[in-house]
Amino acid sequence: MANIRMMEPTPFDVETGILVIGAGAGGLVTALRARAAGAEVLVLERDPLPRGSTALSAGLIPAAGTRFQAASGIKDSQAGFAADIRRKAKDKGDPRRVEMAVNAIGPALEWLADAHGLPFSVIDNFTYPGHSAYRMHGLPSRSGAELMDHLREAAERAGVDIVTEARAETLLVERGGNRILGVEIVRPDGTRDQVGCHALVLACNGYGGNRALVAEHIPGLKDALYFGHPGNQGEAVLWGRQLGAQLVDLSGHQGHGSVAEPHGILLTWATMTEGGFQVNIRGERFSDESRGYSEQAAAVLAQPERLAYSFFDTRIAAIARQFEDFRNIEAAGALIEAPDLAALARRLGLPETALAATAAAIDEARRTGTPDALGRIWTETKPLAAPFCAVKITGALFHTQGGLGIDAEARVLAEDGTRLANLFAVGGAAAGVSGPEASGYLSGNGLLTAVAFGYLAGDAASRLAL
Repeated sequence: MANIRMMEPTPFDVETGILVIGAGAGGLVTALRARAAGAEVLVLERDPLPRGSTALSAGLIPAAGTRFQAASGIKDSQAGFAADIRRKAKDKGDPRRVEMAVNAIGPALEWLADAHGLPFSVIDNFTYPGHSAYRMHGLPSRSGAELMDHLREAAERAGVDIVTEARAETLLVERGGNRILGVEIVRPDGTRDQVGCHALVLACNGYGGNRALVAEHIPGLKDALYFGHPGNQGEAVLWGRQLGAQLVDLSGHQGHGSVAEPHGILLTWATMTEGGFQVNIRGERFSDESRGYSEQAAAVLAQPERLAYSFFDTRIAAIARQFEDFRNIEAAGALIEAPDLAALARRLGLPETALAATAAAIDEARRTGTPDALGRIWTETKPLAAPFCAVKITGALFHTQGGLGIDAEARVLAEDGTRLANLFAVGGAAAGVSGPEASGYLSGNGLLTAVAFGYLAGDAASRLAL
């Protein structure tokens, strides 16, 4: 349920300066930044423990021009980063939001490191699709769960109050205006409470867990595996509709064409960017894997039985092993290894002849230096070498990228372009930088807008609350 109730201003039994709905990365960064400005902050989380979509991710955040890059000898610029985002989205995203995110994310990461001790470092042994530099920042385990642990612990130290198992159901709005007075929450036992606030921040992600909204806006993935958090029910979109807010790029989303099946564990796309390839159950390649993992989701799901196999070698496996998810794939027995492709085909039940022909076509494209029949250029990667590895995979919807229109302070905009008085949106609740198509998603865009917009919203909301 995502309701609006109009009412006259009234004192609440519980009031706070800033109320944040959602304790994922976006919500906690917002709260930390607002606390740093001296504001009182209360965060509402529907789950028993704050984790959200962030904990399901690899926890990697792209940023340009950071001291972490400089320490690794990486040359990069915010202008280059912005150009990469625009290029991937084919200039269909809002350039203003791109600049907001790119300019804020570097200072946000350095502040999190300095003020709260988050030990960021840059992945510098492979480049993600669409990025022209090494700019993925992560914590030591390269996992979103570790990122959430650090943010939650930082929030506790900073005095941020987090109320769990509290589902925000109804926005309480001033009658005759657009100012949020507070929120009514529902507990698991059915009890209800009302909390008043000076500013409200929606950090409740997108609508990936709402099948009806997915069918409406992303019909091609309405039956796909949903790999995001089930709590992402689209409250921000539903509240926004009732408030007359701008709703932007609702068809935009991040898919992923590499989720181990049936284990449900993300297989890093480094297995493809470093020279791997995917085949369907007929042993045939079906798309250019170098385009990106988001658009690959639909390509995989279009294959027989909605399945495919990712092929790579032990060199690539060694690179992938830095990610906790890959280590989990190995522990689950999802990684299949064999001394040659023929033996691997037999182990997987794939036609040996077709797989051999697929590999030969790749070798020929690499030898001639020309694009293969699907348009992929192979001269930029090393050839695979025995022993070989494979993982059975499927495609999935990870999270949506469209949402509420926001201004430069992450304040929500009405359809006429004016600002709603005291409502902010960050991360998946806000329109992102990927535009309206899956192919517009550049690796890391989700956490980019969660952290960058949270950083901006925390500053701006605190000015309303102090």
